[in-house]
Amino acid sequence: MKLHEYQSKNIFSKFGIPIPKGRVATTAGEARQIAEELNGRVVIKSQVLVGGRGKAGGVKVAKDPQEAEQLATQILGMEIKGLPVRKVLVDEAAAIDQEIYFAITNDRAAKKPVMIASAAGGIDIEEVAAKTPEKIIKIHIDPLLGLREYQSRDIAASMDLPREYWRDFSKIAANLWKVYQATDATLAEINPLVITKDKRMIALDGKMIIDDNALYRQAELAEMRDIDEEVPAETEARKYGLSFIKLDGDIGCMVNGAGLAMTSMDVIKLFGGEPANFLDVGGGAGAEKVAAAMRIILSDPNVKAVLYNIFGGITRCDEVARGILTAMGEVKPKVPMVVRLVGTNAEEGRKLLENANMITAETLADAARKAVEAAKKGM
Repeated sequence: MKLHEYQSKNIFSKFGIPIPKGRVATTAGEARQIAEELNGRVVIKSQVLVGGRGKAGGVKVAKDPQEAEQLATQILGMEIKGLPVRKVLVDEAAAIDQEIYFAITNDRAAKKPVMIASAAGGIDIEEVAAKTPEKIIKIHIDPLLGLREYQSRDIAASMDLPREYWRDFSKIAANLWKVYQATDATLAEINPLVITKDKRMIALDGKMIIDDNALYRQAELAEMRDIDEEVPAETEARKYGLSFIKLDGDIGCMVNGAGLAMTSMDVIKLFGGEPANFLDVGGGAGAEKVAAAMRIILSDPNVKAVLYNIFGGITRCDEVARGILTAMGEVKPKVPMVVRLVGTNAEEGRKLLENANMITAETLADAARKAVEAAKKGM
């Protein structure tokens, strides 16, 4: 789950990381009022869950409240990468002397968190990594020991950070580690962490991604989810405990088990097709859950065929069949559907679907081939 900049920075502030003064506005009038309170130059920053806001014109500096209102009017009427701007963050403008990239994220290969820093902050870190990887410093954190103070000093020294800032940098590093742990984050990023001309260190921008699997113990953070900026089908899928990701193809997929779902998608591609989604109904899925999954798949206008690949272990194939029939009665699908049922109560499931006008298959390869052919005929 991604958090907006203002949400991330508010969390940073609670953990003792300095941030600029500012507030969120939903109207240009509110932006002007906040600018008046800050009594100086302000930055108007669009709040959308995508990168590249500055390049898209979603970040502007205003010299006074009147200009803040004008710029907020422009930005609140924008779309950035297809997402409408509904809020702006009005922050006091900082006199920047130096910019630093600073973050903690997961290193899956090392099976440890990794702290990343670069003196080349304020720009795309991916570009820095590609062109000048020597400018990026990485230090792994032992999750049992936590971040050690000497590690923060090593990073500061490696960036050639002036020694007078080492203490402040170490405090911010320690607090960012606390943020990362306390929120079950997979990313806690400050870009840029700036040194101002009056020699302060401030988190000028913030980004956080929270592990969805930990949200059951992060109720306060879960309430911050911005569903307006999510794919509606993914929001609906979450209500039923479905793992769903929308893709760009035209063959809808409903599978039980993430590994089997990935395999099904690969075999569809092998036969020249493109999956329209990843959807794992999970183990033990009942008829209601299956029906919800089918409705979500068929809500995509790009879907020209649907492949059901169910391997019945914990999941009973007859329950899946009942869910398919329930959804067919509600949605009245107009696209061909290919079904492969194998395992627990597979025979019962196939009997239930005998009169459902579905294409059956014995193997995954056969099912994928038939789904691709059906989708091409429907083009």
